[in-house]
Amino acid sequence: MAEETESKQSAVESVMEKIHGHDSSSSSDSDSDHEKPASPISVKAKIYRLFGRERPLHHVLGGGKPADVFLWRNKKISAGVLGGATAIWVLFELIEYHLLTLLCHISILCLAVLFLWSNVHTFIHKTPPRIPQVHLPEEPFLQIASALTIELNQALKLLRDIASGRNLKKFLVVVAAFWVLSVVGSWCNFLTLFYTSFVLLHTVPVLYEKYEDKVDPFAEKAVIEIKKQYAVFDAKVLGKIPTGPLKTKKV
Repeated sequence: MAEETESKQSAVESVMEKIHGHDSSSSSDSDSDHEKPASPISVKAKIYRLFGRERPLHHVLGGGKPADVFLWRNKKISAGVLGGATAIWVLFELIEYHLLTLLCHISILCLAVLFLWSNVHTFIHKTPPRIPQVHLPEEPFLQIASALTIELNQALKLLRDIASGRNLKKFLVVVAAFWVLSVVGSWCNFLTLFYTSFVLLHTVPVLYEKYEDKVDPFAEKAVIEIKKQYAVFDAKVLGKIPTGPLKTKKV
């Protein structure tokens, strides 16, 4: 009997030791979980991004090949596109070459070379040129026309809503944008403006992607300051201007 009681007591003690060991391990795990720092992903998600974006810059630019060109994923293609645009700008702006004259001269040169090659290939013992048959498909042009139609309809709808007096903030933003464009247009012609925008598209995104962790904090401070100034301007000026009959004021 004594041996049975001793065996039972030892079994109970071993079970209690296992329970205490499990409790201590679970408490240590919980303490370690509490002591673990926040994951870098959650911390990074809280960082302010310019224009409130949550996706990478590559997706914001539309993804695909255009975004690859703007972000210099393939340096040869991006440099070739930028170099071609620069050559066109030099031809038309600095050398003052006209588009119709350039097209006619290129056409004359190509036709003359092909015509002479086709007639003298027997004398110079060369194979005749293989001129391919060019056939442009209709689907890409229809897609481009459809996309442009959708964008133009949205722009016209926005201008109609602004002209009806429904949103004073959008009205002021659009008027300011048109005024800035008019000032910039008085400084340079359309070709120079287009080329400048093209160069900015090929330089600003890639520089921002490289230094976005330094740019975003300054942008956050600037946005907060702009919102403060706009709130003051809204309270002192915009709030006192009567709006259209379709405007519903928020309480």
